[in-house]
Amino acid sequence: MSHPHPELSAPPELAEGALRVIPLGGLGEVGRNMTVFEYAGRLLVVDCGVLFPEDHHPGVDLILPDFEPIRDRLGDIEALVLTHGHEDHIGATPYLLRERPDIPLVGSELTLALLDGKLREHRLKETVHHRVREGDRLVLGPFELEFVAVNHSIPDALAVAIRTGAGLVLHTGDFKMDQLPLDGRITDLRAFARLGEEGVDLFLTDSTNAETPGFTPAEKSITPVIDQVFRESAKRIVVACFASHVHRVQQVLDAAVAHDRKVAYVGRSMVRNMAIAKELGYLTVPAGVLVDAKELATLPPDRVVLISTGSQGEPMSALSRIAQRTHSFVHIEEGDTVLLASSLIPGNENAVYRVINGLARLGARVIHKGNALVHVSGHASAGELLYCYNIVRPRNVLPVHGEIRHMLANADLARLTGVPNVVVAEDGVVVDLVDGVASIAGKVACGYVFVDGSSVGDITESDLKDRRILGEEGFISVIVVVDSVSGKVSGGPEIHARGNALEGSSFDEIRQPIIDALHRSISEGTTDAYQLQQTVRRVVGRWVSSTHRRRPMIIPVVIEA
Repeated sequence: MSHPHPELSAPPELAEGALRVIPLGGLGEVGRNMTVFEYAGRLLVVDCGVLFPEDHHPGVDLILPDFEPIRDRLGDIEALVLTHGHEDHIGATPYLLRERPDIPLVGSELTLALLDGKLREHRLKETVHHRVREGDRLVLGPFELEFVAVNHSIPDALAVAIRTGAGLVLHTGDFKMDQLPLDGRITDLRAFARLGEEGVDLFLTDSTNAETPGFTPAEKSITPVIDQVFRESAKRIVVACFASHVHRVQQVLDAAVAHDRKVAYVGRSMVRNMAIAKELGYLTVPAGVLVDAKELATLPPDRVVLISTGSQGEPMSALSRIAQRTHSFVHIEEGDTVLLASSLIPGNENAVYRVINGLARLGARVIHKGNALVHVSGHASAGELLYCYNIVRPRNVLPVHGEIRHMLANADLARLTGVPNVVVAEDGVVVDLVDGVASIAGKVACGYVFVDGSSVGDITESDLKDRRILGEEGFISVIVVVDSVSGKVSGGPEIHARGNALEGSSFDEIRQPIIDALHRSISEGTTDAYQLQQTVRRVVGRWVSSTHRRRPMIIPVVIEA
Protein backbone atom coordinates (compact mmCIF):
# COMPACT_ATOMS: atom_id res chain seq x y z
CA MET A 1 0.00 0.00 0.00
CA SER A 2 1.54 3.31 -1.05
CA HIS A 3 1.50 5.94 1.65
CA PRO A 4 -1.12 8.68 1.13
CA HIS A 5 1.10 11.41 2.58
CA PRO A 6 4.41 11.53 0.67
CA GLU A 7 4.97 15.09 1.88
CA LEU A 8 5.54 13.89 5.46
CA SER A 9 8.91 12.78 6.80
CA ALA A 10 9.81 10.62 9.79
CA PRO A 11 8.72 12.15 13.11
CA PRO A 12 11.35 13.76 15.34
CA GLU A 13 12.26 12.38 18.74
CA LEU A 14 9.27 12.66 21.07
CA ALA A 15 9.42 15.74 23.25
CA GLU A 16 9.73 15.24 26.99
CA GLY A 17 6.30 15.04 28.63
CA ALA A 18 4.50 14.58 25.29
CA LEU A 19 2.28 11.69 24.16
CA ARG A 20 2.65 10.12 20.71
CA VAL A 21 -0.15 8.32 18.86
CA ILE A 22 0.89 5.94 16.06
CA PRO A 23 -2.04 4.39 14.14
CA LEU A 24 -0.92 1.17 12.43
CA GLY A 25 -4.34 0.18 11.11
CA GLY A 26 -8.00 1.18 11.06
CA LEU A 27 -7.57 4.80 9.95
CA GLY A 28 -8.56 4.91 6.29
CA GLU A 29 -10.12 1.43 6.22
CA VAL A 30 -12.79 -0.63 7.98
CA GLY A 31 -10.72 -3.21 9.85
CA ARG A 32 -7.13 -3.92 10.92
CA ASN A 33 -7.54 -1.66 13.96
CA MET A 34 -4.33 -1.03 15.92
CA THR A 35 -3.11 2.10 17.68
CA VAL A 36 0.15 2.55 19.59
CA PHE A 37 0.52 5.15 22.35
CA GLU A 38 4.02 6.21 23.42
CA TYR A 39 4.83 8.06 26.62
CA ALA A 40 8.04 8.30 28.68
CA GLY A 41 9.76 5.68 26.54
CA ARG A 42 7.02 3.06 26.99
CA LEU A 43 4.33 1.81 24.59
CA LEU A 44 0.68 0.87 25.05
CA VAL A 45 -1.11 -0.89 22.18
CA VAL A 46 -4.90 -0.65 21.79
CA ASP A 47 -6.42 -3.40 19.62
CA CYS A 48 -4.71 -5.64 17.10
CA GLY A 49 -7.15 -6.71 14.39
CA VAL A 50 -7.26 -8.07 10.87
CA LEU A 51 -8.65 -6.78 7.58
CA PHE A 52 -10.38 -9.26 5.33
CA PRO A 53 -9.14 -9.42 1.72
CA GLU A 54 -11.13 -8.13 -1.24
CA ASP A 55 -11.33 -9.38 -4.83
CA HIS A 56 -8.08 -7.58 -5.74
CA HIS A 57 -6.18 -9.62 -3.12
CA PRO A 58 -6.24 -13.06 -4.82
CA GLY A 59 -5.06 -15.93 -2.63
CA VAL A 60 -4.72 -13.76 0.50
CA ASP A 61 -6.33 -15.10 3.68
CA LEU A 62 -5.94 -12.11 6.00
CA ILE A 63 -4.33 -8.67 6.09
CA LEU A 64 -2.46 -7.66 9.24
CA PRO A 65 -1.26 -4.34 10.66
CA ASP A 66 2.37 -3.58 9.91
CA PHE A 67 4.42 -4.23 13.07
CA GLU A 68 7.64 -2.92 11.51
CA PRO A 69 7.49 0.58 13.11
CA ILE A 70 7.57 -1.01 16.59
CA ARG A 71 9.48 -4.22 15.84
CA ASP A 72 12.67 -2.99 17.49
CA ARG A 73 10.69 -1.74 20.50
CA LEU A 74 8.56 -4.78 21.33
CA GLY A 75 10.24 -4.94 24.73
CA ASP A 76 8.85 -1.46 25.53
CA ILE A 77 5.21 -2.60 25.23
CA GLU A 78 3.47 -2.49 28.61
CA ALA A 79 0.35 -4.30 27.38
CA LEU A 80 -2.09 -4.88 24.55
CA VAL A 81 -5.56 -3.53 25.42
CA LEU A 82 -8.45 -5.10 23.50
CA THR A 83 -11.66 -3.07 23.39
CA HIS A 84 -13.92 -5.96 22.27
CA GLY A 85 -13.89 -9.39 20.65
CA HIS A 86 -14.47 -8.71 16.96
CA GLU A 87 -11.90 -10.05 14.48
CA ASP A 88 -11.01 -6.57 13.22
CA HIS A 89 -9.87 -5.76 16.77
CA ILE A 90 -8.37 -9.04 18.08
CA GLY A 91 -7.65 -11.18 14.99
CA ALA A 92 -4.00 -10.17 14.54
CA THR A 93 -3.08 -10.68 18.21
CA PRO A 94 -1.58 -14.17 17.67
CA TYR A 95 0.73 -12.73 15.02
CA LEU A 96 1.95 -9.99 17.39
CA LEU A 97 2.49 -12.58 20.13
CA ARG A 98 4.66 -14.61 17.75
CA GLU A 99 7.04 -11.64 17.85
CA ARG A 100 6.91 -11.26 21.63
CA PRO A 101 4.98 -14.06 23.38
CA ASP A 102 4.82 -12.48 26.85
CA ILE A 103 2.95 -9.26 26.05
CA PRO A 104 0.28 -8.85 28.78
CA LEU A 105 -3.28 -8.79 27.43
CA VAL A 106 -6.01 -6.56 28.84
CA GLY A 107 -9.69 -6.99 28.04
CA SER A 108 -13.14 -7.95 29.25
CA GLU A 109 -14.02 -11.51 30.20
CA LEU A 110 -15.74 -12.38 26.91
CA THR A 111 -13.07 -10.67 24.79
CA LEU A 112 -10.22 -12.63 26.37
CA ALA A 113 -12.21 -15.88 26.28
CA LEU A 114 -12.77 -15.50 22.52
CA LEU A 115 -9.09 -14.67 22.08
CA ASP A 116 -7.94 -17.70 24.08
CA GLY A 117 -9.47 -20.02 21.49
CA LYS A 118 -7.46 -18.28 18.77
CA LEU A 119 -4.25 -18.52 20.79
CA ARG A 120 -4.75 -22.26 21.20
CA GLU A 121 -5.24 -22.63 17.45
CA HIS A 122 -1.89 -20.89 16.94
CA ARG A 123 -0.28 -23.07 19.64
CA LEU A 124 0.56 -20.03 21.76
CA LYS A 125 0.79 -20.26 25.53
CA GLU A 126 -1.49 -18.05 27.58
CA THR A 127 0.22 -14.82 28.57
CA VAL A 128 -0.57 -12.62 31.56
CA HIS A 129 -4.26 -11.74 31.30
CA HIS A 130 -5.79 -8.71 33.02
CA ARG A 131 -9.55 -9.32 32.96
CA VAL A 132 -11.29 -6.00 33.47
CA ARG A 133 -14.82 -4.68 33.49
CA GLU A 134 -16.41 -1.25 33.38
CA GLY A 135 -15.32 0.97 36.25
CA ASP A 136 -12.01 -0.85 36.76
CA ARG A 137 -8.72 1.03 36.85
CA LEU A 138 -5.33 -0.44 36.01
CA VAL A 139 -1.84 1.07 36.13
CA LEU A 140 0.67 -0.23 33.60
CA GLY A 141 3.98 1.61 33.69
CA PRO A 142 3.32 5.32 33.00
CA PHE A 143 -0.23 4.58 31.75
CA GLU A 144 -3.23 4.66 34.08
CA LEU A 145 -6.24 3.02 32.42
CA GLU A 146 -9.92 3.34 33.25
CA PHE A 147 -12.54 1.23 31.48
CA VAL A 148 -15.99 2.44 30.45
CA ALA A 149 -18.96 0.33 29.32
CA VAL A 150 -20.01 0.92 25.72
CA ASN A 151 -22.77 -0.74 23.72
CA HIS A 152 -21.83 -2.52 20.49
CA SER A 153 -22.90 -5.54 18.44
CA ILE A 154 -21.00 -7.85 20.78
CA PRO A 155 -21.32 -8.02 24.58
CA ASP A 156 -18.68 -6.72 26.97
CA ALA A 157 -17.27 -3.93 24.75
CA LEU A 158 -15.22 -1.27 26.53
CA ALA A 159 -13.96 2.23 25.91
CA VAL A 160 -10.64 3.03 27.56
CA ALA A 161 -9.49 6.27 29.19
CA ILE A 162 -5.69 6.61 29.25
CA ARG A 163 -4.12 8.99 31.73
CA THR A 164 -0.51 10.07 31.37
CA GLY A 165 1.50 13.14 32.32
CA ALA A 166 0.67 14.52 28.87
CA GLY A 167 -3.07 14.51 29.51
CA LEU A 168 -6.21 12.37 29.38
CA VAL A 169 -7.06 10.37 26.26
CA LEU A 170 -10.47 8.75 25.73
CA HIS A 171 -10.65 5.98 23.10
CA THR A 172 -14.22 4.84 22.39
CA GLY A 173 -13.41 1.63 20.54
CA ASP A 174 -16.45 0.60 18.45
CA PHE A 175 -19.64 1.83 20.07
CA LYS A 176 -23.22 3.02 19.67
CA MET A 177 -25.84 4.40 22.07
CA ASP A 178 -28.63 1.80 21.97
CA GLN A 179 -30.98 2.92 24.75
CA LEU A 180 -32.81 -0.43 24.87
CA PRO A 181 -30.01 -2.99 24.51
CA LEU A 182 -30.91 -6.67 24.68
CA ASP A 183 -28.51 -7.24 27.59
CA GLY A 184 -29.44 -4.02 29.41
CA ARG A 185 -25.86 -2.72 29.22
CA ILE A 186 -25.89 0.82 27.80
CA THR A 187 -23.02 3.10 26.86
CA ASP A 188 -22.07 4.81 30.12
CA LEU A 189 -22.67 8.45 29.23
CA ARG A 190 -22.33 9.41 32.89
CA ALA A 191 -18.73 8.20 32.80
CA PHE A 192 -18.18 10.08 29.52
CA ALA A 193 -19.54 13.25 31.17
CA ARG A 194 -17.39 12.74 34.29
CA LEU A 195 -14.28 12.34 32.14
CA GLY A 196 -15.33 15.44 30.22
CA GLU A 197 -15.50 17.39 33.47
CA GLU A 198 -12.00 16.17 34.31
CA GLY A 199 -10.85 17.39 30.90
CA VAL A 200 -10.36 15.10 27.89
CA ASP A 201 -7.25 16.27 26.02
CA LEU A 202 -7.62 13.86 23.09
CA PHE A 203 -10.82 12.05 22.04
CA LEU A 204 -10.48 9.12 19.60
CA THR A 205 -13.95 8.37 18.22
CA ASP A 206 -15.45 5.62 16.08
CA SER A 207 -16.15 7.06 12.60
CA THR A 208 -17.81 4.11 10.81
CA ASN A 209 -21.34 5.60 10.72
CA ALA A 210 -20.44 9.30 10.81
CA GLU A 211 -22.07 9.83 7.39
CA THR A 212 -25.38 8.33 8.58
CA PRO A 213 -27.78 10.95 9.99
CA GLY A 214 -29.76 10.49 13.18
CA PHE A 215 -29.42 7.61 15.61
CA THR A 216 -28.67 3.95 14.96
CA PRO A 217 -31.84 1.83 15.47
CA ALA A 218 -32.06 -0.38 18.56
CA GLU A 219 -31.28 -4.09 18.35
CA LYS A 220 -34.81 -4.76 19.63
CA SER A 221 -36.22 -3.39 16.37
CA ILE A 222 -35.03 -6.59 14.69
CA THR A 223 -37.08 -8.89 16.94
CA PRO A 224 -40.47 -8.37 15.17
CA VAL A 225 -38.83 -9.01 11.77
CA ILE A 226 -37.29 -12.28 12.97
CA ASP A 227 -40.65 -13.30 14.46
CA GLN A 228 -42.37 -12.58 11.14
CA VAL A 229 -39.83 -14.70 9.25
CA PHE A 230 -40.54 -17.60 11.61
CA ARG A 231 -44.33 -17.18 11.24
CA GLU A 232 -44.19 -17.13 7.44
CA SER A 233 -41.70 -19.98 6.95
CA ALA A 234 -43.27 -23.37 6.29
CA LYS A 235 -40.00 -25.29 5.99
CA ARG A 236 -36.45 -25.01 7.32
CA ILE A 237 -34.92 -21.71 8.38
CA VAL A 238 -31.20 -20.96 8.05
CA VAL A 239 -29.97 -17.81 9.82
CA ALA A 240 -26.50 -16.54 8.89
CA CYS A 241 -24.77 -13.99 11.11
CA PHE A 242 -21.36 -13.18 12.54
CA ALA A 243 -20.04 -15.92 14.81
CA SER A 244 -19.55 -13.27 17.50
CA HIS A 245 -23.04 -11.73 17.34
CA VAL A 246 -24.33 -13.15 20.61
CA HIS A 247 -27.33 -10.80 20.69
CA ARG A 248 -28.55 -11.92 17.28
CA VAL A 249 -28.19 -15.58 18.20
CA GLN A 250 -30.16 -14.90 21.40
CA GLN A 251 -32.99 -13.38 19.35
CA VAL A 252 -33.07 -16.43 17.07
CA LEU A 253 -33.07 -18.85 20.00
CA ASP A 254 -35.98 -16.99 21.61
CA ALA A 255 -37.93 -16.99 18.33
CA ALA A 256 -37.28 -20.71 17.89
CA VAL A 257 -38.74 -21.45 21.32
CA ALA A 258 -41.80 -19.30 20.55
CA HIS A 259 -42.40 -21.20 17.29
CA ASP A 260 -41.57 -24.68 18.59
CA ARG A 261 -38.43 -25.22 16.53
CA LYS A 262 -35.11 -26.88 17.35
CA VAL A 263 -31.83 -25.02 16.73
CA ALA A 264 -28.40 -26.23 15.65
CA TYR A 265 -25.17 -24.31 15.09
CA VAL A 266 -23.32 -24.82 11.79
CA GLY A 267 -19.72 -23.69 11.40
CA ARG A 268 -16.76 -24.28 13.68
CA SER A 269 -16.43 -20.68 14.90
CA MET A 270 -20.16 -20.43 15.61
CA VAL A 271 -20.11 -23.62 17.68
CA ARG A 272 -17.02 -22.49 19.61
CA ASN A 273 -18.08 -18.89 20.25
CA MET A 274 -21.62 -19.71 21.36
CA ALA A 275 -20.31 -22.37 23.74
CA ILE A 276 -18.05 -19.72 25.30
CA ALA A 277 -20.87 -17.17 25.48
CA LYS A 278 -23.20 -19.70 27.14
CA GLU A 279 -20.56 -20.83 29.62
CA LEU A 280 -19.82 -17.23 30.68
CA GLY A 281 -23.49 -16.31 30.95
CA TYR A 282 -23.71 -13.94 27.97
CA LEU A 283 -26.08 -16.28 26.08
CA THR A 284 -29.19 -17.90 27.57
CA VAL A 285 -30.05 -21.18 25.86
CA PRO A 286 -33.55 -22.42 26.81
CA ALA A 287 -33.68 -26.07 27.82
CA GLY A 288 -34.32 -28.53 25.01
CA VAL A 289 -33.98 -26.08 22.11
CA LEU A 290 -30.39 -26.83 21.07
CA VAL A 291 -29.50 -30.04 19.22
CA ASP A 292 -26.55 -31.34 17.23
CA ALA A 293 -26.74 -30.25 13.59
CA LYS A 294 -26.63 -33.84 12.32
CA GLU A 295 -29.77 -34.69 14.34
CA LEU A 296 -31.85 -32.21 12.32
CA ALA A 297 -32.28 -34.76 9.52
CA THR A 298 -34.61 -36.71 11.82
CA LEU A 299 -36.92 -33.72 12.39
CA PRO A 300 -39.63 -32.37 10.04
CA PRO A 301 -38.48 -29.26 8.11
CA ASP A 302 -40.94 -26.96 9.88
CA ARG A 303 -39.28 -27.77 13.23
CA VAL A 304 -35.74 -26.87 12.16
CA VAL A 305 -33.51 -23.77 12.48
CA LEU A 306 -29.81 -23.61 11.64
CA ILE A 307 -27.61 -20.72 12.79
CA SER A 308 -24.67 -20.52 10.42
CA THR A 309 -21.48 -18.62 9.73
CA GLY A 310 -20.90 -17.06 6.32
CA SER A 311 -22.96 -13.87 6.30
CA GLN A 312 -20.15 -12.12 4.37
CA GLY A 313 -19.89 -14.74 1.62
CA GLU A 314 -16.59 -16.15 2.90
CA PRO A 315 -15.63 -18.91 0.41
CA MET A 316 -15.05 -21.67 2.97
CA SER A 317 -17.85 -20.71 5.37
CA ALA A 318 -20.80 -22.97 6.10
CA LEU A 319 -23.29 -20.82 4.17
CA SER A 320 -21.10 -20.64 1.05
CA ARG A 321 -20.74 -24.41 1.05
CA ILE A 322 -24.49 -24.77 1.50
CA ALA A 323 -25.10 -22.44 -1.48
CA GLN A 324 -22.64 -24.46 -3.60
CA ARG A 325 -24.21 -27.78 -2.49
CA THR A 326 -20.86 -28.95 -1.10
CA HIS A 327 -21.79 -28.97 2.60
CA SER A 328 -21.49 -32.43 4.12
CA PHE A 329 -24.97 -32.63 5.64
CA VAL A 330 -26.94 -29.39 5.05
CA HIS A 331 -28.76 -29.19 1.72
CA ILE A 332 -31.16 -26.42 0.67
CA GLU A 333 -34.55 -27.54 -0.62
CA GLU A 334 -37.38 -25.73 -2.41
CA GLY A 335 -39.26 -23.52 0.05
CA ASP A 336 -36.52 -23.18 2.69
CA THR A 337 -35.87 -19.70 4.12
CA VAL A 338 -32.42 -18.18 4.52
CA LEU A 339 -32.05 -15.06 6.67
CA LEU A 340 -28.82 -13.06 6.33
CA ALA A 341 -28.90 -11.13 9.61
CA SER A 342 -25.93 -8.87 8.97
CA SER A 343 -24.79 -5.81 7.07
CA LEU A 344 -22.41 -5.84 4.13
CA ILE A 345 -18.81 -5.09 5.01
CA PRO A 346 -17.40 -2.88 2.21
CA GLY A 347 -15.64 -5.03 -0.36
CA ASN A 348 -17.73 -8.15 0.34
CA GLU A 349 -20.72 -7.21 -1.83
CA ASN A 350 -19.91 -9.48 -4.78
CA ALA A 351 -19.23 -12.49 -2.56
CA VAL A 352 -22.47 -12.01 -0.61
CA TYR A 353 -24.64 -11.60 -3.70
CA ARG A 354 -22.99 -14.66 -5.22
CA VAL A 355 -24.15 -16.66 -2.19
CA ILE A 356 -27.64 -15.10 -2.31
CA ASN A 357 -28.00 -16.03 -5.99
CA GLY A 358 -26.77 -19.55 -5.32
CA LEU A 359 -29.34 -20.04 -2.54
CA ALA A 360 -32.15 -18.56 -4.64
CA ARG A 361 -31.25 -20.87 -7.51
CA LEU A 362 -31.75 -23.82 -5.16
CA GLY A 363 -35.26 -22.62 -4.34
CA ALA A 364 -34.68 -20.78 -1.06
CA ARG A 365 -36.41 -17.56 -0.07
CA VAL A 366 -33.51 -15.28 0.87
CA ILE A 367 -34.15 -12.39 3.27
CA HIS A 368 -31.35 -9.84 3.63
CA LYS A 369 -30.74 -6.21 4.48
CA GLY A 370 -31.66 -5.19 0.95
CA ASN A 371 -35.26 -6.37 1.31
CA ALA A 372 -35.99 -6.35 5.07
CA LEU A 373 -34.85 -4.78 8.35
CA VAL A 374 -32.78 -7.78 9.44
CA HIS A 375 -29.73 -6.00 10.82
CA VAL A 376 -28.83 -2.79 12.62
CA SER A 377 -25.35 -1.35 12.81
CA GLY A 378 -23.12 -1.62 15.85
CA HIS A 379 -21.74 1.89 15.32
CA ALA A 380 -22.84 5.33 16.41
CA SER A 381 -24.54 7.46 13.76
CA ALA A 382 -24.06 11.22 13.40
CA GLY A 383 -26.64 12.13 16.05
CA GLU A 384 -24.94 9.96 18.65
CA LEU A 385 -21.51 11.35 17.82
CA LEU A 386 -22.80 14.91 18.22
CA TYR A 387 -24.28 13.91 21.56
CA CYS A 388 -20.91 12.52 22.71
CA TYR A 389 -18.98 15.60 21.61
CA ASN A 390 -21.36 17.83 23.55
CA ILE A 391 -21.02 15.67 26.66
CA VAL A 392 -17.24 15.17 26.57
CA ARG A 393 -16.26 18.63 25.24
CA PRO A 394 -12.74 17.44 24.28
CA ARG A 395 -9.86 19.80 23.52
CA ASN A 396 -8.64 17.71 20.57
CA VAL A 397 -10.33 15.05 18.41
CA LEU A 398 -8.74 12.32 16.30
CA PRO A 399 -11.38 10.39 14.29
CA VAL A 400 -10.58 6.66 14.08
CA HIS A 401 -12.06 3.43 12.72
CA GLY A 402 -13.30 4.12 9.20
CA GLU A 403 -12.52 4.98 5.62
CA ILE A 404 -11.27 8.48 4.90
CA ARG A 405 -14.78 9.69 4.01
CA HIS A 406 -16.08 8.46 7.37
CA MET A 407 -13.29 10.17 9.29
CA LEU A 408 -13.76 13.46 7.42
CA ALA A 409 -17.50 13.36 8.18
CA ASN A 410 -16.70 12.68 11.84
CA ALA A 411 -14.25 15.59 11.87
CA ASP A 412 -16.96 17.90 10.52
CA LEU A 413 -19.31 16.83 13.32
CA ALA A 414 -16.64 17.57 15.92
CA ARG A 415 -16.06 21.05 14.48
CA LEU A 416 -19.82 21.76 14.45
CA THR A 417 -19.91 21.24 18.22
CA GLY A 418 -17.05 23.68 18.77
CA VAL A 419 -14.11 21.31 19.29
CA PRO A 420 -11.12 23.69 19.01
CA ASN A 421 -8.72 21.28 17.28
CA VAL A 422 -9.52 18.31 15.02
CA VAL A 423 -6.74 16.21 13.46
CA VAL A 424 -7.48 13.81 10.60
CA ALA A 425 -4.75 11.20 10.15
CA GLU A 426 -4.41 7.89 8.34
CA ASP A 427 -2.43 4.72 8.99
CA GLY A 428 1.20 5.56 9.67
CA VAL A 429 0.59 9.28 10.26
CA VAL A 430 1.99 10.12 13.69
CA VAL A 431 0.11 12.53 15.98
CA ASP A 432 1.79 14.12 19.02
CA LEU A 433 -0.02 15.66 21.99
CA VAL A 434 2.27 18.41 23.27
CA ASP A 435 1.19 20.95 25.91
CA GLY A 436 -2.45 19.98 25.35
CA VAL A 437 -2.41 20.46 21.56
CA ALA A 438 -2.51 17.57 19.08
CA SER A 439 -0.77 17.89 15.71
CA ILE A 440 0.72 15.73 12.97
CA ALA A 441 4.41 15.10 13.67
CA GLY A 442 5.39 12.95 10.68
CA LYS A 443 4.85 9.47 9.34
CA VAL A 444 6.19 5.95 9.67
CA ALA A 445 6.24 3.32 6.93
CA CYS A 446 3.02 1.39 7.34
CA GLY A 447 1.85 -1.04 4.68
CA TYR A 448 -0.29 -4.13 4.37
CA VAL A 449 1.07 -7.43 5.66
CA PHE A 450 -0.53 -10.36 3.84
CA VAL A 451 -1.20 -13.79 5.34
CA ASP A 452 -1.15 -16.39 2.58
CA GLY A 453 -1.48 -19.91 3.98
CA SER A 454 1.45 -20.38 6.34
CA SER A 455 3.28 -17.39 4.85
CA VAL A 456 3.14 -14.08 6.75
CA GLY A 457 4.51 -10.97 5.05
CA ASP A 458 6.23 -12.83 2.21
CA ILE A 459 3.60 -11.86 -0.38
CA THR A 460 4.11 -8.36 -1.77
CA GLU A 461 1.98 -6.00 -3.85
CA SER A 462 4.09 -7.06 -6.83
CA ASP A 463 3.12 -10.70 -6.23
CA LEU A 464 -0.55 -9.74 -6.05
CA LYS A 465 -0.21 -7.80 -9.30
CA ASP A 466 1.19 -10.95 -10.93
CA ARG A 467 -1.71 -12.98 -9.55
CA ARG A 468 -4.24 -10.48 -10.87
CA ILE A 469 -2.63 -10.58 -14.32
CA LEU A 470 -2.61 -14.39 -14.28
CA GLY A 471 -6.24 -14.48 -13.19
CA GLU A 472 -7.45 -11.91 -15.71
CA GLU A 473 -5.10 -12.34 -18.71
CA GLY A 474 -3.45 -15.75 -18.36
CA PHE A 475 0.15 -16.29 -19.45
CA ILE A 476 2.30 -17.03 -22.50
CA SER A 477 5.52 -19.01 -22.19
CA VAL A 478 8.20 -18.79 -24.89
CA ILE A 479 11.14 -21.21 -24.99
CA VAL A 480 14.05 -20.52 -27.36
CA VAL A 481 17.35 -22.39 -27.75
CA VAL A 482 20.36 -20.31 -28.85
CA ASP A 483 23.59 -21.89 -30.14
CA SER A 484 26.32 -20.57 -27.85
CA VAL A 485 28.95 -20.75 -30.61
CA SER A 486 27.15 -19.31 -33.64
CA GLY A 487 24.69 -17.12 -31.73
CA LYS A 488 21.88 -18.41 -33.95
CA VAL A 489 18.50 -19.69 -32.80
CA SER A 490 18.78 -23.48 -33.01
CA GLY A 491 15.47 -24.46 -31.46
CA GLY A 492 12.01 -22.91 -31.10
CA PRO A 493 10.46 -20.58 -30.40
CA GLU A 494 8.14 -23.02 -28.66
CA ILE A 495 5.11 -21.05 -27.46
CA HIS A 496 2.35 -22.10 -25.04
CA ALA A 497 -0.58 -20.13 -23.64
CA ARG A 498 -2.96 -20.72 -20.74
CA GLY A 499 -5.88 -18.73 -19.40
CA ASN A 500 -6.71 -16.89 -22.64
CA ALA A 501 -8.18 -17.62 -26.06
CA LEU A 502 -4.85 -17.80 -27.87
CA GLU A 503 -3.97 -21.11 -29.54
CA GLY A 504 -0.87 -22.63 -31.15
CA SER A 505 -1.62 -21.40 -34.69
CA SER A 506 -2.17 -17.86 -33.36
CA PHE A 507 1.57 -17.58 -32.73
CA ASP A 508 2.79 -18.45 -36.26
CA GLU A 509 3.14 -14.78 -37.23
CA ILE A 510 5.27 -13.88 -34.21
CA ARG A 511 7.80 -16.73 -34.35
CA GLN A 512 10.01 -15.15 -37.02
CA PRO A 513 9.98 -11.65 -35.40
CA ILE A 514 11.21 -13.29 -32.17
CA ILE A 515 14.08 -14.98 -34.05
CA ASP A 516 14.96 -11.74 -35.89
CA ALA A 517 14.97 -9.72 -32.66
CA LEU A 518 17.26 -12.25 -30.95
CA HIS A 519 19.69 -12.30 -33.87
CA ARG A 520 19.76 -8.48 -33.82
CA SER A 521 20.47 -8.35 -30.09
CA ILE A 522 23.21 -10.96 -30.32
CA SER A 523 24.82 -9.21 -33.29
CA GLU A 524 24.90 -6.01 -31.20
CA GLY A 525 26.89 -7.82 -28.50
CA THR A 526 24.15 -8.99 -26.11
CA THR A 527 25.04 -12.42 -24.71
CA ASP A 528 23.44 -12.33 -21.27
CA ALA A 529 20.51 -14.77 -21.10
CA TYR A 530 18.42 -12.40 -18.98
CA GLN A 531 18.78 -9.58 -21.51
CA LEU A 532 17.82 -11.92 -24.34
CA GLN A 533 14.73 -13.00 -22.37
CA GLN A 534 13.77 -9.33 -22.00
CA THR A 535 14.08 -8.97 -25.79
CA VAL A 536 11.64 -11.87 -26.25
CA ARG A 537 9.26 -10.38 -23.65
CA ARG A 538 9.17 -6.99 -25.42
CA VAL A 539 8.53 -8.49 -28.87
CA VAL A 540 5.75 -10.80 -27.70
CA GLY A 541 4.24 -8.15 -25.41
CA ARG A 542 3.95 -5.56 -28.19
CA TRP A 543 2.50 -8.13 -30.59
CA VAL A 544 -0.14 -9.56 -28.25
CA SER A 545 -1.15 -6.06 -27.12
CA SER A 546 -1.58 -4.64 -30.64
CA THR A 547 -3.02 -7.78 -32.24
CA HIS A 548 -5.22 -9.20 -29.51
CA ARG A 549 -5.57 -6.25 -27.09
CA ARG A 550 -4.47 -8.43 -24.17
CA ARG A 551 -1.73 -8.03 -21.56
CA PRO A 552 -0.94 -11.54 -20.30
CA MET A 553 2.04 -12.47 -18.18
CA ILE A 554 4.90 -13.38 -20.54
CA ILE A 555 7.43 -15.94 -19.35
CA PRO A 556 10.41 -16.13 -21.73
CA VAL A 557 13.10 -18.79 -21.37
CA VAL A 558 16.34 -18.57 -23.40
CA ILE A 559 18.54 -21.67 -23.24
CA GLU A 560 22.15 -21.58 -24.45
CA ALA A 561 23.25 -24.90 -25.96
